[in-house]
Amino acid sequence: MGDVNNPKNECLAEDVAAYLDDELEGRARELFEEHHRSCKECAAELLRQRQLLCDLDVALNDINSLVLPRDFARVVAAHAESDMRGMRNPRERRRALHVSLVLAALSFALLGAASAEAVWAPARSIVRAAQSFSHFLWEATYQASSGLAVIFKMLTRSFVFESRLLGLSILLLFLIALALLPRLISRYHRTQIVE
Repeated sequence: MGDVNNPKNECLAEDVAAYLDDELEGRARELFEEHHRSCKECAAELLRQRQLLCDLDVALNDINSLVLPRDFARVVAAHAESDMRGMRNPRERRRALHVSLVLAALSFALLGAASAEAVWAPARSIVRAAQSFSHFLWEATYQASSGLAVIFKMLTRSFVFESRLLGLSILLLFLIALALLPRLISRYHRTQIVE
């Protein structure tokens, strides 16, 4: 119908909307007006679309139908902040931890299936780093303890066999010095910070 050269005078659905939106001009508008007077379907469609537009105008212009309480946002925020029922329950926390662990394992497995090297390479490097650190810690502890054992053995052997009282007093002074060493180190660091 919007086509001026429409010889068959056919019904076109888009002409109704174009007519209501004032998009039809001149001869096309006149043809549609003549057509909708004689075509019951086009007249009914025009009436339905006009009613729809009126209903939309009423719904969107009716301010009183959408009035919210004055402190609506504050009440909703207060309820959202205070409704922590599940989080205060230790059983709920355990359940959330279990679900998180299962989801992490599942995502790890899915990522592993997708690209095994991309997932396992960082895990292997973390395990290697942890092993080397634990090996270093073990070696340092072993070396320190064996060194202290040698020092203790030499001190006690030389002092105990020559003079028991002198050996025991020097050993006691050595142990007191070892006990006071961390305190002296912390005082030294405090004075460095103050200065």
